Amino acid sequence: MSTSEVRNDNATAARVDLKLEVVVIPVSDVDRAKEFYGRLGWRLDADYDNGDDFRVIQFTPPGSGCSVIFGKNVTAAAPGSAQGLYLIVSDIEAARKELLGRGIQISQVFHDAGGVYAGSDEPYLFGRLRLNGRDPEHRSYRSFASFQDPDGNGWLFQELTTRLAGRGLSLDVASLTELLRETEEHHGKYEPIAPKHHWSEWYAAYMVARLRGRTPEEAAEEGKLRIEGTRVAATGGERTNVA
Repeated sequence: MSTSEVRNDNATAARVDLKLEVVVIPVSDVDRAKEFYGRLGWRLDADYDNGDDFRVIQFTPPGSGCSVIFGKNVTAAAPGSAQGLYLIVSDIEAARKELLGRGIQISQVFHDAGGVYAGSDEPYLFGRLRLNGRDPEHRSYRSFASFQDPDGNGWLFQELTTRLAGRGLSLDVASLTELLRETEEHHGKYEPIAPKHHWSEWYAAYMVARLRGRTPEEAAEEGKLRIEGTRVAATGGERTNVA
């Protein structure tokens, strides 16, 4: 699988945000699963039941916008059948060390063998042959470590330091600093011809667009529409320029 940039030029591509909220994990012993996911350090959001025939538990990994749920009569899937559940980390060695410190068994860090899809190793994103150690070129998306819950549901850490274009941005300090500088640069190009506005509104529109995977040019247009659309609404539908 290539990690080269792929651009979607489909004019009908969805513009409505669709945010993955919950992944269902099939388990056989609800209390055992609750203890395990709590030991991972994940936030317990809910533990609800209506008596003897239904129970649902929700956990959220640190920094994740998506949660996991499991319980009794939550899914008909076989316990342990959820595989290939990816957790993005910026430092895979540090993430692995933390799980070991919490008493969780986790594999050594590994990388792929260049797209070998036949082999004896457990399949994952880049094939069925795992080579020990981080990716030699330290590429994003290419270093992994795997672990399982007590039922055998399979999780993988995937190290990501730089996202591919169009796939949003990571909100670490370095990435946010770079995004702020980029925003400042594009706002500087717009400001001399723009109606009077506060920079923060343009910045907010631009940054949200970039975090949603828009290109800098598309994000700049979002900022412009935010300012000029707001200005039109404020003047009763008439465009006016303010020096």
